[in-house]
Amino acid sequence: MVETDLIHQGRQFASWAASSPFNLAITVVGIVLVSHLIPFILAPHLWFVPGPIGAHLSDLWLVRQAQKGKRFLTVHALHRKYGKFVRLAPNHVSIADPDAIDTVYGHGKGTLKSEFYDAFVPPKPAVRGLFNTRDRTEHTRKRKIVSHTFAPKSIIAFEPFIRREIQLLVDRWDEFCAKADRENVQGPRNLNGRAWLDALMWLNFFAFDTIGDLAFGKPFGMLEQGADDARVEFEDAFGKKNTTTCNAVQIINERGEYSATLGCAPTWMRPYLAKLPWFSKRLASVKKLTGIATARVNERLEHGSDREDLLAKLQTAKDDQGEQMGKMELVCEALTQLIAGSDTTSNTSCAIIYHLCTNHKAMQKLQAELDDALKDSEDVPSHDEVQDLPYLNAVLSESLRFHSTSALGLPRIVPAGGATIQGKYFPAGSVVSVPSYTIHRDKGVYGSDAEAYNPDRWLVDGARQKYEKAFVPFSVGPRACVGRNVAMQELSILIAALVHRYDIVLKYPDEPLDTIEGFLRKPTVCEIGITRRH
Repeated sequence: MVETDLIHQGRQFASWAASSPFNLAITVVGIVLVSHLIPFILAPHLWFVPGPIGAHLSDLWLVRQAQKGKRFLTVHALHRKYGKFVRLAPNHVSIADPDAIDTVYGHGKGTLKSEFYDAFVPPKPAVRGLFNTRDRTEHTRKRKIVSHTFAPKSIIAFEPFIRREIQLLVDRWDEFCAKADRENVQGPRNLNGRAWLDALMWLNFFAFDTIGDLAFGKPFGMLEQGADDARVEFEDAFGKKNTTTCNAVQIINERGEYSATLGCAPTWMRPYLAKLPWFSKRLASVKKLTGIATARVNERLEHGSDREDLLAKLQTAKDDQGEQMGKMELVCEALTQLIAGSDTTSNTSCAIIYHLCTNHKAMQKLQAELDDALKDSEDVPSHDEVQDLPYLNAVLSESLRFHSTSALGLPRIVPAGGATIQGKYFPAGSVVSVPSYTIHRDKGVYGSDAEAYNPDRWLVDGARQKYEKAFVPFSVGPRACVGRNVAMQELSILIAALVHRYDIVLKYPDEPLDTIEGFLRKPTVCEIGITRRH
């Protein structure tokens, strides 16, 4: 009876609201006000946490910051203004304190990934991978399977394929240098005889080809073609396939923008936002990116391979119950490998080259170290030749700190019983995060020049031990990046090969490196001029 009355009253209200434009306007305004005030009222423990008024009242403030692509800078500025705690949404607080990292992300703390990660689950197949799995038990299962593929023995086996793609990259750059030399003899059309190119574009080609080789047994062919072209395969509910091609770099960027922005919105709002033009365009890229992974998995399942690549290891790995991953799980993990193995490498290596070019002392010191260590080396050095070079490691660490490819604070849900974080109590269900970009610029840890690029800071006695608590380029705890060692191997060989082989300058040395943030922070372009050194 009560339920019937409520339904009747609801219909009466709907009829009243639709009876005139004035009534409809009052209704819309009322719904907006209520939807903003309720989250604020339900979080009294956060009423006095400072932050923008919009962040106190609605998740839409953070949605807008993510959409603009400069969230990391906005959050950093807010922490400089307000201090340690900043409210980013009605139930989300950013905590800029290195001592909060272990509490929020560490082993045994019980925090869980928030609803933010649901936006990274592909629409079809709607199966979760290691990255976006929120259930702790399922994450443990998946991590055991995936971690097996990154065992030390596997990483050693990856090196020849990484070096082969680096060799192909330098071969292409050598071609450009030779062409510039020929044209310079005929006339000064190329300034100082340099070859001019967009480093970001070619490093994207390299990164995609490398992860294609490591993960799927075959590169995408971007370095050879000098073009970004990847095969996409869609499957309908009946298994019928439709194949096309796409610009992989563009869609991986748009996928990150879509998911990282939509993930800031409450779950109930996401279907409506997804219909707006900005989101719907990028949703198409989400589907295409899944289609790239689907194409590679289907090719493997249909034709097999003799290669012991990442996909082969995922196919044969078993969980504690002896179960293997199904096809849809393989697609999701292949998708994760594709994103993590390409986007991060290209962004980071591009940033390293840019910052070395703006710090001539650092460039000279690194080249001197490499000249000494690699005087008898092949074109592309081995990992053994470069992995223990002090200044190279300092450059890599400083670049990972200063550029912060993963710059945003990864959100976590406070578990049952609540948690006290840096003196402030957060009840169960609160969302907290620690912003990597801001932590990497903590002057209490890195000194007064924390806002400057300075690889030498890592060579001071005890520096690594001191910086360890505030250095999170791969996150920490049970959700830390499983591919960290492969990434470091790839970066160390790549940067050593390029810096040793070429004299590199920026085309526009006075311009800052423009970056935009989706899920990851990435450069938009990096034009350089190169000549051969050796």
